[in-house]
Amino acid sequence: MSPLSNFLSQTMIFQDLPLDQLEDLEGLAVIKSYGKGEVLFHQGDAGIGFFVIQSGRVKVFKLSPQGKEQILHIFGQGDHFAEVPALDGKCFPASAAALESSELLFFPRQPFLSLLEQRPSLAINLLKSFARHLRRFSNLVDSLALQDVPARLATYLLNLSGELNNVDIIKLDLPKNQLAARLGTIPETLSRAFSKLNRAGLISMDGIEITLLDLENLKHLANCDR
Repeated sequence: MSPLSNFLSQTMIFQDLPLDQLEDLEGLAVIKSYGKGEVLFHQGDAGIGFFVIQSGRVKVFKLSPQGKEQILHIFGQGDHFAEVPALDGKCFPASAAALESSELLFFPRQPFLSLLEQRPSLAINLLKSFARHLRRFSNLVDSLALQDVPARLATYLLNLSGELNNVDIIKLDLPKNQLAARLGTIPETLSRAFSKLNRAGLISMDGIEITLLDLENLKHLANCDR
């Protein structure tokens, strides 16, 4: 198995596929590199394919007419995105940009659709992918509609701790202006939310390093507004 096929076999969208299908996918993949801040596509651009991240991180976001940014999700190594417009042929419903230097695999729409017609097991994997995305966006809507900003921040910090094996000391993985956009607010409101958690004795802050002092009450705050 080639290194690229091995990588594809470990992604959620292509896991458990047989080697011949992985090799077919490898033949379609186009390697693309992006610098920090570089835009992959804009909302409204033609959905000509989808992406799998080999390295780096990418944000998918929308902009209001006034220029306010709402980050829909941040994708990292092994994640995939933009499958829906790649399948239905419609425009990208949001924009995407690299948060850091990133290398991605691009799968062009028409060749992938041709392969999909021949490979039912690949179609099943795509259905699982759509289910995961739907659940993620349902959680995002739930958070924005039902939680205030301190509760959203508590949820974010707890999720980040969980991703790092439930450690009590974490480092923010986004600049605060980007984190504000991720949480559906503005930097000034986010700063007040950090201060509120700090004053309540739930966290302590040292730059980007956050110590979670009271996990029980952080969890209570994260859930109480739902």
